[in-house]
Formats: sequence, C-alpha cells, structure tokens
Amino acid sequence: METSELLKKVRKIEIKTRGLSKNIFAGEYHSAFKGRGMTFAEVREYQYGDEIRSIDWNVTARFGHPYIKVFEEERELTVVLLIDVSGSREFGTVTQLKKDIFTEVAATLAFSTIQNNDKIGVIFFSDKIEKFIPPKKGKKHVLHIIRELIDFKPESNKTDIAGALRYFTNAIKKSSTAFIISDFIDKNFERDLTIANRKHDIVALQVYDIRETELPNVGLVKFKDAESGERIWVDTSDKRIRTTYKHAWGEGQLALQKSFTKSGVDLVSMSTSDDYVRVLMKLFKMRA
Repeated sequence: METSELLKKVRKIEIKTRGLSKNIFAGEYHSAFKGRGMTFAEVREYQYGDEIRSIDWNVTARFGHPYIKVFEEERELTVVLLIDVSGSREFGTVTQLKKDIFTEVAATLAFSTIQNNDKIGVIFFSDKIEKFIPPKKGKKHVLHIIRELIDFKPESNKTDIAGALRYFTNAIKKSSTAFIISDFIDKNFERDLTIANRKHDIVALQVYDIRETELPNVGLVKFKDAESGERIWVDTSDKRIRTTYKHAWGEGQLALQKSFTKSGVDLVSMSTSDDYVRVLMKLFKMRA
C-alpha cells in the first residue's frame, strides 16, 4: 500500500475509533478492566469484618493473634492484543471483511488504553508469531499499531491459537489484560488458554461472517479454503447440504463456548454486519 493511501486509512481509523474510546468507552473500559491486578502492600492486625481468606497465617502464628495481608490495586494496566492474521480473516460477504472489524475493534481498544494511561502491545499470529510489538504508552505508539493493523502482510495463511497463547504467556511476565481477536477457526487450544488465564485476564472476541453460519440457495458454488487453498464445488440448492452446514456451525459454536467457559475466559461473538460498538459496550458492562 502506498504511503499516502496508508496514512489516509490510518487517519480515518484514528478519527473513528479515538472518538468512540473518548466519548463512549473511557469510563466503561476503566470500570471493566482497571484494578484487576493487585499488589501486596502490608500486613496489619485483623479487624472485625475483614476477609478471612486474607489472613497471613505465618505472621499470625509468629505474633499469636490474627494478621491480614493488605493489597492495593495496581494503578497501571498492561493490555495485549493477540490478533489473528491468518487467511480466513480475508472473508466477508456483507459490507466489511473480518479483518476490517479486527482492525477497528483493536484500534478502539488501543485508544481506550492510552486514555487511561495504560500500556498496549500486540502479538500478530498465524500458525506462528508473525510480529510482536512490546507494550508501551502513548499516541505515537498506538498509531504505529494501527498502521500495522491496516498494512500487515503475514507470511502464513494458517492458524495456531495454542502457539500464540504459549508465546504470550512466556513473553509477558507481568499480569495483564489480553484480548484475543480471531474467528477461532482452530482447535486444541483449551489447555494453553487455561494456563494463560491463570496469570492474565483474558477476553476472547470472535468475529465471523453470516455466510459462515448458513448457506444461501444459489446453486452450484466453488468454495476455497483461505488457509489450506483447497477448492471444492458445493450444490447449495440441496437442502440437506444447507441444513448440515448450519448444524455444523451451531455445534462448533457450542463446543467453542464450552472451551472458553471451562477455561474461565469471557467469549463475545460478533458478525461482520453487527454494530461492534454495542457488542463492546455489552462486554464492558458485563465485566464492570
């Protein structure tokens, strides 16, 4: 993409998403994600009404009467965006491709973080780590992230969410809030998701296209798998095929929801035709 065209796109995304972050999300983001990290501050004598689970048994044994650990909220949050850049993000049949929604959602979250003086970093992944932008503060840093979101060209079309989660767990030592933005067309990542969520606060944002949920009756159609390159002909006029396709999507969503519930991770789904502002507001209110 030419530099002038890229800058125009960056500016357009900045104006739209910065406005959303400033006018709509700032307070919601703060209440939903601030203070999730707690640091040890001191011990003091137990007082009536204190949480029993906070008792420091070592100090209590030493002094012969109960003491509790006092924690304080961490003032600064580290936010990491794990963004799927595999081939399937290039799909879209309504007004936008999945990758367009990925970009706008990620940019909105990025501006929300800097307005709250938090750090933001990004991991672009396919079936390998394509690029890691370490967490930093500031508008210049966020604009760099947005440029990458718009113009990034991955080396691979495939997906490995488990590998991305392992890299994230190893690369980010401090407890953080992480958003995985993907269509989640992948399997066998539940174990790594569970491990990552023990240390970090993870939220999953699924973006899908309506044509991934059901087929229209438009006769014989040639399909191409964006990740494997495989091509097949499908007779969409066959009701059994359309029913099987729709059923497979529903079963897949149930299995996905089950995996995230088991891992203790919030999953929010949106289609390319949904208003992602409403979806994010719902997520923030759910967690507030």
